[in-house]
Amino acid sequence: MTYTVKELYVTLQGEGAQTGRRAVFLRFAGCNLWTGREADRHRAVCTFCDTDFVGTDGPGGGKFDCAGLVAAVEAAWGPGPDHRLVICTGGEPLLQLDRALIDALHACGFAVGVETNGTQAAPPGLDWVCVSPKAAAPLALTTGDELKLVYPQPLAMPERFEGLAFEHFFLQPMDGPAREANTQAAIAYCLDNPRWRLSLQTHKLTGLP
Repeated sequence: MTYTVKELYVTLQGEGAQTGRRAVFLRFAGCNLWTGREADRHRAVCTFCDTDFVGTDGPGGGKFDCAGLVAAVEAAWGPGPDHRLVICTGGEPLLQLDRALIDALHACGFAVGVETNGTQAAPPGLDWVCVSPKAAAPLALTTGDELKLVYPQPLAMPERFEGLAFEHFFLQPMDGPAREANTQAAIAYCLDNPRWRLSLQTHKLTGLP
């Protein structure tokens, strides 16, 4: 299989339960809820995405076979075998991430996490599953480690997901012109509903990629 990668780099996880942890971010190109083109945003299922996942022109991006992609992940991590983590994101990573790549990364000592919109079935072997539901898109993944909901979304409010089998439940204020109001609304919801925790995009606050 050929994997199409927008960008690949080492950084600190900026969101959710693993905030602050060193990881290789492996951003796959492509998504099933938006083409990534501004001309199509108004008719996309997810209309608020702030991520460029089109093409292969980001740092470390390109087209790889399995062995080549694992080598690129290892090179990005650098020396040192301990606490290796790769976060597969997108776009929608589960359009490409498969058992062969997961097994190959495991063989090199990496734990493999995924950040997904939850509309695709997950291959076996993942070590961390973070689902971020989008609008009215149906969920194929209803269990995992972390549910991270961008808030507010009129078609995806927290009450819709509280019965699902996740260990962590996060609200993340929607970025954009209303970010401050959205942050205050998320804080208020978490204060009234203590099952939910606040997730901030610390990479944007600190200038990390």
